[in-house]
Amino acid sequence: MKHASPIQEDVVDPTSALTNLLSAPVLAFVLGLIAVAVRSDLRVPEAMTQGLSIYLLLAIGLKGGVALRATDAATLVIPLTLALVLGLTIPVAAFLALRVLTPLGPVDRGAIAAHYGSTSLVTFTAAVVALETASIVVPGYAVAVLTVLEVPGIVVGLLLARRYSALPGSWSATVREIVTGKSILLLVGGLAIGAVIGETGYAPVSPVFTDLFRGVLALFLLALGIEAGTRFSTLRRGAAGLVAFAILFPAVIGTLTVLAATAMGLGVAGSAIFGVLCASASYIAAPAAVKMSLPEANLAYPLTASMTITFPFNLLIGIPALIWLATTLAR
Repeated sequence: MKHASPIQEDVVDPTSALTNLLSAPVLAFVLGLIAVAVRSDLRVPEAMTQGLSIYLLLAIGLKGGVALRATDAATLVIPLTLALVLGLTIPVAAFLALRVLTPLGPVDRGAIAAHYGSTSLVTFTAAVVALETASIVVPGYAVAVLTVLEVPGIVVGLLLARRYSALPGSWSATVREIVTGKSILLLVGGLAIGAVIGETGYAPVSPVFTDLFRGVLALFLLALGIEAGTRFSTLRRGAAGLVAFAILFPAVIGTLTVLAATAMGLGVAGSAIFGVLCASASYIAAPAAVKMSLPEANLAYPLTASMTITFPFNLLIGIPALIWLATTLAR
């Protein structure tokens, strides 16, 4: 039996912004919020949440590694260099912006920075569909860039949280703890395994890591919805600033990234993809990593900002605007 490519499955399924907003994983998150609002006894066991996190992080790493192996190395140098630089600087910018806009402490600012320094697979997917609908060829390195942007932002966000809070540990100990922690080890380890085995080696495990991915994601987001709902009472602290950040920061970062990518000659599709990825915020890898590595953080802040504000904003406004900007600059 022939298995679908691990990349194609995630890129071509959604057909519109409405499809993304009404997908099972997103609605499962909403269900978790509703369960708390109506005071239901619905709970997801902690051990199950940890297991779901392990699955999701390894699956993301594996699929990204397969994509890297399938991409021509000669075309990767400039995009991956830019991705690495952006992956290291965006979470720092987010951390500093949150300090200005909100009264949140360094732990919560670092958690949010980890989410905004990472990327959203669904937002990326919607951008690919929008480009293809406009008959714009998506570059082969796009998924590789998605993967490279995924990890550094999480690492930097977690590092900032630990270094600028009362959490104990030296710089070297903090870096070691984060890099060797379960979340980063699963992402990077999965990336390495995927790059080694390629699509041929991935095919036998595709039913587990591709076919089941969306279902497992729905369960994970249900758990996160319940957790976020239980912490909504704390959102009054810095709520206005958080809303402003969740809209303005992606818009500014996305615009600046499109300008930089265009100046580096990445073309309409490459510049638009870079802009969308840098404007997006993770709600899969980052929450899983933060939950494992930074349990002191209030996940209601990053989840509310990334899922209920930035995510729909990008799908409905951000993606069309960034594609228009990239197209206009190329003329």
